[in-house]
Amino acid sequence: MNRRLRPAAPAARSSRALPVLAGTAAFLATCALFVRHQTRRAEAAHPPRGRFVEVGGCRLHLLERGDADAPPLVLLHGNGSMAEELALSGLVSRAAIRYRVLAFDRPGYGHSDPPPDGRRDPAAQAALILQALQQLGAERAVVFGHSWGTLVALAMALQAPQRVRALVLAGGYYRPGPRLDVAWLAGPALPVVGTLMRHTVSPLLSRLLWPAFAWRLFSPREVTEPFRSQYPVWMSLRPKQLLSSAAESALMIPAAWRLKQRYGELKMPVVIVGGDTDRMVMPGRHAECLHEAVPGSQVRTVPGAGHMVHHVATHEVLRAIDDAAALAGDGAPVPRRGARMAAAQAEG
Repeated sequence: MNRRLRPAAPAARSSRALPVLAGTAAFLATCALFVRHQTRRAEAAHPPRGRFVEVGGCRLHLLERGDADAPPLVLLHGNGSMAEELALSGLVSRAAIRYRVLAFDRPGYGHSDPPPDGRRDPAAQAALILQALQQLGAERAVVFGHSWGTLVALAMALQAPQRVRALVLAGGYYRPGPRLDVAWLAGPALPVVGTLMRHTVSPLLSRLLWPAFAWRLFSPREVTEPFRSQYPVWMSLRPKQLLSSAAESALMIPAAWRLKQRYGELKMPVVIVGGDTDRMVMPGRHAECLHEAVPGSQVRTVPGAGHMVHHVATHEVLRAIDDAAALAGDGAPVPRRGARMAAAQAEG
C-alpha cells in the first residue's frame, strides 16, 4: 500500500534548522574574532608615521616630507588605499627633493578618522583637506590625485581655484557610465548586512582575492617589489576602511556625473596621466572626456603601464607634476642641495 508523504511538521523543520543557524553563527563569530585580531595586529605593526591635523571634527593623518619653504605638493591616494601606498611608489621621496610634499590619508583611510557627518563624497573630502592645508600654511598647492583621489582633487580645484595652482590626475574616472563591479564592491556599505559583512567575511574574501586584485592594478607590468612585500594589506581590510572603500564605490558614478557638469570651469593647468593598458578604467574614454572638457589641458599616456602608473613610471608622473607647476607660471622648482639624501632617509 502506497502511503502519501506528508510535509514535515513545523517543529521538525525548526529542529533541523537550528544546527544550521548555530553553525552559521559560530562561523561568523570565529570570522569576527579573526578580523579583530588581524586589525589590531596590523595597526600595531603600522603606527602613524606622519602628523595629524584636526579639521571639522575629523583628525587627518598625513606624511609631510621636504623643505617647509618649498612649493607645496598635495598627494591623494585612490579607493581602498592610503598614503603609505604613495610612499612605496617612490613618488613621495622623489618629489620631496623639489616640493613640500603633503600625502594625506583621506578621511576614513589609513590613520585618518572617518568624516564625522558621514559624508564621503568628493566635495566633503575636498572641504576637509582644504581646511587642513590652510592650517598647515600650504597655499597655492599643486594637487596630484590617483584613481578615486582624482575626484577629490577636482572638487578641491572647483571649490577653491585660487588655492590650487595646478592639477595632475592619474588613472581617474571622469566619464560616468555603467560599471558592473560597483554593486558587489558597494555591498559592505549597506546597513546591517554590510556591517556584518565587513566585520566577518568581507575581509577574508578580500584577502584571498588580494593577489588577483594587485595583478589587475599593475597589469600588464609585474607588481612592484615594494608594493608586493611592504604594503600593509590588512590595514586596507579593516572594517572601518572597507566601509570607506565600499561607500566610495557606491558614490563613484554619481560623483563623476556631478563633477562632469563643471569641468569647463577649471582654469588652472591640468595634466592628465594614465597607462595605455589600464584595466580599472578605460584610459581613452576617461582621459579624453576630461581633456575635451578642460581647455588647455594635456594628456600624457604611458605605454605599457596599467592603473598604478605612479609605481611603474614614477619619473614620468613627476615630470608631469613639474610641467604642471611650470605651466602655473612660477616655473618648476629647482632641486635643493642635499635634498635627495634627506628625502631618502625620511622615507626609510
